[in-house]
Amino acid sequence: MAIGDVSAVTVGDCTDLSYVDTGMYDTEAYGAVYLIDDDRPALVDSGIGTNYERVLDLVREASLEPADIEVIALTHVHLDHAGGAGFLVEECPNAEVYVHPVGAPHVVDPERLWAGTKSAVGDQIEFYTEPEPVPEARVTEIEDGDTIDLGDHALAVHRAPGHAPHQVVFHDPANDTVFTADAAGIYAPDPGEIFPTSPPPNFDPEECQADIDTLRAIEPEVLCYAHFGPAETGDKLDRYADVLDSWVEAVAAKRAELDDDAAVVDHFVAEADAERAVWGREKADAEVAMNVRGVLAALDRDDE
Repeated sequence: MAIGDVSAVTVGDCTDLSYVDTGMYDTEAYGAVYLIDDDRPALVDSGIGTNYERVLDLVREASLEPADIEVIALTHVHLDHAGGAGFLVEECPNAEVYVHPVGAPHVVDPERLWAGTKSAVGDQIEFYTEPEPVPEARVTEIEDGDTIDLGDHALAVHRAPGHAPHQVVFHDPANDTVFTADAAGIYAPDPGEIFPTSPPPNFDPEECQADIDTLRAIEPEVLCYAHFGPAETGDKLDRYADVLDSWVEAVAAKRAELDDDAAVVDHFVAEADAERAVWGREKADAEVAMNVRGVLAALDRDDE
């Protein structure tokens, strides 16, 4: 699957579900946005605003028009998931944006979110576009336990705050799938590896493990990763729990050894061979550096 390609989700027994490779960070197989074609057609996440036209291509590939979209369901408001929302509501005049209350103000007024993103992602900001605000009248707040009715399908809301306090995951019972946001890590379909995601400033290792337990309790057949693509659940949640635990322990141990946070970041970037093999050097090195900084920030909070 190449940047811009649209594919039906055929994993498990999924129907009425497709996704596009948005080409996030000019990288294949890193960013996905999903479309559920139902009575109330829905997009799950929006991707970065830079790539929103590819999301519209996803809509049209399903023989829909932008005016047919009624739901834009955001898993959280980090701009790699929500940065395109403001652009999409301009193109999709009948769409409502569904988002957790903690994130809703940042969708309506993204100025602080934009500033925070520039701080968190560093040089990767070159791949972003400043987000457009979503009119407040077109924002619907969703809480844990809510359901967004689409027709034959529904999106059941489960809060998953370990990655960010505004993160939720969506369960579609008809497809027996969960749209994982970042709660199940980053999945690289080729070679099938799972990588940690631990960005600053809100990464919480214990809450992330609790989020994995939330996903386990749902027992979905399919995981639809924003990063990247659909996959059978299998043992992936258990694998991610181990990956995340080992990652945090490794960063903590290296900080204790080096006592220099910049050197800790440099150490893990230098060892990012597996990530480079999947995403290339530029994206892999930036991803690893950001994730190290997030763990270090979490360790600092634990010491307070």
